[in-house]
Amino acid sequence: MLYKRWKGRLLLFLAGFFAAVLFFSQAAAAGRIEDKVLRLHVIANSDSEEDQALKLKVRDQVLATLKPLLENAEDRSSSEAIVRAHLSEVEAAARETAWQEKPGENVHAELTNTRFPEKTYGDCTFPAGNYDALRITIGEAKGKNWWCVLFPSLCFVDTVHGVVPEESKELLKNVLTEEEYESLFTPGKSEYKVRWKAAEIWQSLFG
Repeated sequence: MLYKRWKGRLLLFLAGFFAAVLFFSQAAAAGRIEDKVLRLHVIANSDSEEDQALKLKVRDQVLATLKPLLENAEDRSSSEAIVRAHLSEVEAAARETAWQEKPGENVHAELTNTRFPEKTYGDCTFPAGNYDALRITIGEAKGKNWWCVLFPSLCFVDTVHGVVPEESKELLKNVLTEEEYESLFTPGKSEYKVRWKAAEIWQSLFG
């Protein structure tokens, strides 16, 4: 009886322990990546077909404006500094595009820290977390949004075919640690490690 009680408590402890390890390991990995990338976030006025199409046109103009400016950016901090210095120019370009179809539409650009869900670009998955981002809002900004990674420059590549180009992967390698980089292409890697360790300890305790 005493053995069963002890065993039950041990199992509960182990379950809680490994859940905590998994949570904090994933949070730590996400936190490190958050500090090294800059994202772009474009929010449409509404979910109407017209507003969603306009969102993409504004996105294209913003990217066209930013691409030559960010070509020589070496890290997230320099990318943010460049965007900040040209923020009014970016906003003006976005507004001009929006006004071609909806004259007088409110368009605003700002640098902010915002929550992003897990997002996959081709074969690369960025974890959910709070990221610094250039946010473009159109009208009431109540529609579906679009986002990408400005630095390293994943916004400027085609990920439709399911893979991130090698050139972009090299950019990621230059700013992330090996573990951080591998975690982007192996979603749940931390979870697998913890489960394997849990199984190993379980085997040693109970055979």
